[in-house]
Amino acid sequence: MARPKAELVLSPEEREGLERLVRRRKTAQQLALRARIVLACAEGRSNLEVAQDLRVAKQTVGKWRSRFVQERLDGLLDEPRSGAPRTVSDEQVEAVLVRTLETKPEGATHWSTRSLAKAMGLSHMTVARIWRAFGLEPHRSESFKLSPDPFFIEKVRDIVGLYLSPPEHAVVLCVDEKSQIQALDRTQPLLPMLPGQTERRTFDYRRHGTTTLFAALDVKTGHVLGATHRRHRSGEFRKFLQRIDAAVPEPTEIHLVMDNYGTHKTPTIRRWFARRPRFHIHFTPTYASWLNLVERVFAELSQKQIRRGSHRSVPELEAAIHEFLEVRNRDPKPYVWVKTADDILETVTRFAQRTLTAVAGTN
Repeated sequence: MARPKAELVLSPEEREGLERLVRRRKTAQQLALRARIVLACAEGRSNLEVAQDLRVAKQTVGKWRSRFVQERLDGLLDEPRSGAPRTVSDEQVEAVLVRTLETKPEGATHWSTRSLAKAMGLSHMTVARIWRAFGLEPHRSESFKLSPDPFFIEKVRDIVGLYLSPPEHAVVLCVDEKSQIQALDRTQPLLPMLPGQTERRTFDYRRHGTTTLFAALDVKTGHVLGATHRRHRSGEFRKFLQRIDAAVPEPTEIHLVMDNYGTHKTPTIRRWFARRPRFHIHFTPTYASWLNLVERVFAELSQKQIRRGSHRSVPELEAAIHEFLEVRNRDPKPYVWVKTADDILETVTRFAQRTLTAVAGTN
C-alpha cells in the first residue's frame, strides 16, 4: 500500500501569501516553485499528479508537502547551512594584522596580498579577505597637511560662521584664482567612444601657453563671476576686484573669503580695500584651502572641461572655460556647508593626536 499523504489545508492568509510568492517577479525561482507545489497539493491532488504537472520528481512534491504541513510558510525557506569548516585560526588572523601594520617587506614600501601570503604561508585570497574584513588597504596612500597657522581656530570659526549664518544685507563671496591652466593639444587625433570601446587619446601633448581664471562664488546663490587673464599679478587681481565692485550694487556689504596668496596682500591691494570700506576680508588659515568653497568650482572645471579637453590655443582654452561658467550659471546650485566649527576642530584635534601618536611610535 502507498504511504498516506499528509493532509494539507490552507488558511486564507496562507493562500494569499503563497500566491504573492508566485506572482512577484523578484521571488527566487526555487521558492516560487515550492509555493506552486503547495497550492497544487491544497487542491486535493496527489503527489504524482502534481509532480507530472510541474515536471518535478514525486519525492520533491512529498518533501515540500510535508515541510509545509509541519512548519507552514516558514518551512518553504532554506534551512541554514553550516558551510565549510574554518581553516584559519584567530592566531593566524592576528599575525596577518600585526605583520601588515607593523612591518614592511624587503625591497618595498608596503605589503601586497601575494607577498604577505608567501611570507605567512597562506593563500593570497585569505590575506585579501582578512584585509577586507578589517578595512586595510596597504596599496593606497593619501596626503595631508595640518595647518600651522597660529590663528587657525579663530579663522575657522570666522569663515564657517559666514557660511552657516551669513550677515543680513550682505553678500559672501569665495574668491580665488586657478593659475597656470595649460592649453594642451594632443599630438594625434582623438579616437571617440564607440559601443564596447572607451574614448582614447595619446598620452603626449603640445603646449600652447597658459591662462589664469579668477573666480568669485556667491555662497548664497551659487552664481560664479569669472575672468581670465594671461598673467597672475596684483594688477590682474585688482581688475577682478573692480568687476566684483561693479557687479554688487551699493550699499550692499561684501565679505570676501580668500587665501593668503601674495597677490592678495600687496600694498596696492591693501590701498584698494582701504578706499572701499564695504569690503570685508576673511583669510583662510594657511594650508586650509578646503575652507574656500570656490575650490569646488575649480574641481568641477577640471573634471568636466579641462582634464579631457584638447585646446590648440590659449583663446580656445579661455573660450572653453567661459562656456563652462556660462552653462553653470544658467542653473546655479549653491554648495551647502553642513559642519559646524566645533565639528571641524574636533576632527582636526583627533587627527593631530593620531599624528603625534604615530610619530611617537616611530621614535
